[in-house]
Order: sequence, then structure tokens, then C-alpha cells
Amino acid sequence: MSLELSEQELVRRDSLQKLKDEGIEPFPAALFPVDTLSKEVRENYEEGKKVIIAGRLMSKNIMGKASFSSIQDSEGRIQAYFNRDILCPDENKSLYNLVYKKLLDIGDFIGIEGILFTTKVGEKSIHVEKFTLLSKSLKPLPLPKTDSEGKVHDAFVNPELRYRQRYVDLVVNPRVKEVFVKRTKMFNAMRNFFNEAGYFEVETPILQPIAGGAAARPFATHHNSLDIPLYMRIANELYLKRLIVGGFDGVYEFSKNFRNEGMDRTHNPEFTAMEIYVAYKDYNWMMDFTEKLLEHVAIEVNGTSEAIFGEHTINFKAPYKRVTMTQSIIDFTGFNIKGKSEDELREAAKGMGIAVDDTMGKGKLIDEIFGEKCEGNYIQPTYITDYPKEMSPLCKVHREDPELTERFELMVCGKEIANAYSELNDPIDQRERFEEQLKLAQRGDDEAGEFIDNDFLRALEYGMPPTSGMGIGMDRLIMFLTNNSSIQEVLFFPQMRPEVVQKKIELNEGEKVIFDLIKAQKSMELVALKEATQLSNKQWDKGIKALGKMGLVKVTKTNDTLTVDYTEN
Repeated sequence: MSLELSEQELVRRDSLQKLKDEGIEPFPAALFPVDTLSKEVRENYEEGKKVIIAGRLMSKNIMGKASFSSIQDSEGRIQAYFNRDILCPDENKSLYNLVYKKLLDIGDFIGIEGILFTTKVGEKSIHVEKFTLLSKSLKPLPLPKTDSEGKVHDAFVNPELRYRQRYVDLVVNPRVKEVFVKRTKMFNAMRNFFNEAGYFEVETPILQPIAGGAAARPFATHHNSLDIPLYMRIANELYLKRLIVGGFDGVYEFSKNFRNEGMDRTHNPEFTAMEIYVAYKDYNWMMDFTEKLLEHVAIEVNGTSEAIFGEHTINFKAPYKRVTMTQSIIDFTGFNIKGKSEDELREAAKGMGIAVDDTMGKGKLIDEIFGEKCEGNYIQPTYITDYPKEMSPLCKVHREDPELTERFELMVCGKEIANAYSELNDPIDQRERFEEQLKLAQRGDDEAGEFIDNDFLRALEYGMPPTSGMGIGMDRLIMFLTNNSSIQEVLFFPQMRPEVVQKKIELNEGEKVIFDLIKAQKSMELVALKEATQLSNKQWDKGIKALGKMGLVKVTKTNDTLTVDYTEN
């Protein structure tokens, strides 16, 4: 496969060869002894201190025998001063005049050794005594430019390009890296909070024989050796509960889950969730625990319990407001769902202008009403509690009302970020709930569970203590903490459609003559185009047929006239 290189790429490959001709290895293997980062220079500056630093060359301002450059490492940028006579104390000045000035390009990795000093304008800089090429960059970075009025031009902002080439995005857009640094801080803060509480981080299977623990369409695969179907994990809930049965008092997992459903600004088919299960607790305890957890995480990530998201300032400081689902629907619709039949709920939903159908059971209908009329109204962290039984097949029946369950969801800016139960541990009740979900799935409800996990039921039959479980969508939480409305902004490599690569089309001499003429004219009568090419009949016939097959031209007939049109490809 041949590569079509741009003019700049050809220049860089020429520089690569010239470096080799000078005896300089453009991709050396040896360790480079970095002892300082740019952030340390700025924060603990010592005039005259000798430092060794490495990073990308991001700018060069050459002024004859001296030059100022910018070096970017993992912590930011630092200015470096290159002087020809310091770098080349003898008669041979090629290291500066040739290598530095002509063969080093923006984006190259270099290592420098030098002395810290402050310029006349007060900028902390490195006076370079020695530099080493560490890696040659063969593609030019799409660096933004700022004019004299402060306006930015040529910024690397196209979302599709940024997500496909995240490696470039991280280099040229510093704020992007800050988002992912905060993402790591979020995971660390949550993990430390759980560990200090005495809970164990565990791992459960990603490939599962039953897609259980949630209602979602799974990715399916096949195990050749065992000759069985397997499903990529949609949730880890049932495995974590097995560990509670096995005697752990508290377990948690940060899990990669996979759901073969739609993609949009808030959903990616591969996503990260955290689930925690604690024995001898209930959902009331879990509400207290969750709000303390999120307050802690917000402070660790941003230094404050407050986070700006769009036009809202969210305060994660505990405690959070608590509203039952029944009361929430009354508040925003005036309709009381308590004691209503499936038909009454369906008619009420239709009366509210909500699209429903006959496949929806009571739980789905209530969920549609809440989602359409209530959910978006909760901006500050708010617990929605006590869900109808039909909506929560894995949740314990409410201790005061058998029509409800002991469940809560935490809403922030109209979106759910946490879901928790007093877990159902009655194996007989659990089997009945699974069977009811199976009936709904057979009616066509694509969000109802399609499997009965008999091994999980067997585990419950051995006995599971009273337990509360809670899950958090980690991608959505970091969106709120970093003011990003798109999930693609908080994933290093979000799922994308296949990249369309334009194939280079090679034309022979006759084809090129025809193509150049029609491209310039856009449309010509076939007879006139043939005469203009001055090709032989054989060359013409072969050429026009080949261009048609390539999709570069189209021949149409109107009455008795043949016309050739250029086709934008």
C-alpha cells in the first residue's frame, strides 16, 4: 500500500534522512535521564539550578545565532534558550546551524540539559547547554495560531477529528488532558473512600453465559472450545451479590460494561460503572453513604463541593433532598399513580401526550411518565425514592407498602447518576420477579429481562444477608464534574463509525486527458469532449469506460444527445 504524503511530510522525511546522514539516530533507544518537569521549574524555581528536561518542541523563534523555543512535557510548557556558541564552542557549528535550525521540526521530542535563568521580561527559562533528539515527528501538528488581536485561528476543534486522533487532541488542546486527569482523580477518590470504609475491590467476569443484572441488549459472541454462546457484561450486579452470599461484608468493582444499543451525546456502547454492595445495610443507609461519597469525590476532583455544568452550579454537599416517585409525579402532573391499573396508567400517559403502546407493563408506563414529565426538573442532587414494584425486579419490597420497593435514584441536572436498592434476598420472590420479566419480554418489551439466572437463584437459596447495593455511572459523573455535555469528551477513545479513507485513483495518460477536461467544464456533450481530447477511438473508448467505472464521470442521454457530466467523488 503506497502512502500519499503531503509536502510537509515529504520535507520531514527528507530531514529524517539528513539526520541519519549526519550520524544522528532519530529514534534512539537509550534512556534519557530526566530529573525535572516544567511544573516543578515554575513552582520551585532556583536561579542557576542545572536541570535535565524532555518533551515536544512546540515553537522556534530563531534570531540568528540565538533562539527561543517552547518545550512541552507532561506538566505544561517551559521556555528554552538556544545559543549557537554555547552549543557549538568549537569551529563546527552544524549542531545549531543545521540540526537545530533546519532539521528539527515542531512536534519533535528532544531532551535538553541547561541552567535556569530569568529573561529580561521575567520569564523563567532554561539556558540550553546540550540537547538530544529523542524522537522525530513525521507529521505536522495542527497547532492553533493567535493573531495580534488575540484571535485564535486553525484551532483543532473538529469533534470527529479530535475523537479519532485523541493523541493529537491531547497535545494541542491542554484542557482536554485536564479532563482526564480529573477523571483519574475521581476514581482514586472513590476507591480510597471505599477502602477506608473497609470494603474490598473485586473483579467479576466480562464474558458471561447470561446477560443479567440489568435490562439491556447485550453484545453476543461464541466460545469455540466450549461451543457455547457468551455475552459481554451489561452489569456486574449478580456476581457481586454472589460474593456477599460467600461471606464478604462489602465489595465494589469499577466495571467496563457493554450494551449493544444506540449512541448519542450521553451514551457509548462501552462505558464504566461502579457498583458496591454492603451487607447488613438498607437503602436509607446507602443514601447517607452516597451523598457523603459524592461530596468527598467532588472536593477531591475540583477542590470544592460545587461544580459548574452548563448554566447551572451544582452543589454536591450533603445532605440531598428526598422525594418519593409517587409524590414527584403528583408534583409535576397532578396524577396519583398509587393503586392504578395498567389500563388506567396507559390512558393517563396518553392524556399527558406521552407515546405508549400495548407492550408496556405498569412499570414501563410509570417510567415513561416520570421520564417525560418529572426527571428533567431536578437540577440539584435529589433522591427519587420508593419505586413501584414493577420497575425494580431485583429490589426488596418496601417494608411499609407492598406495592413499592426500597429503591432510590439520584438525579442531577435531570439525569440519573446513581441507582440503589435494599437488595431482594428472598429467592422465591426473586424467581417470581424473573418470571414476570420474562413474560414482559415475550410481549415485546425490549427493556425487560430475557433470562432467568438459575445459578444466582441457587446462591440466594443458600442465604444472603440483608444488603444494600448502589451503582454509579462513572462517565456521566465526570461529565458533571468537568462541565462536559458529551460523553465523548470524557472517554479517551469513544466508539466511532469506521473512518472513510479516500483511495488514491491512478489514471493513465488517456484517462487523465479526459478527466482534466470534464473536471474543468463540469459537463460537455460527448462528441465535443471526444474531439477536444484528440485521442484515438481506441484510447477514447477505453478511457471513458474506465472513468465511468471509477465513478468519476456519468454519461446520460437526452433525446438523441449524449452528455458527459463530472461526478464529485
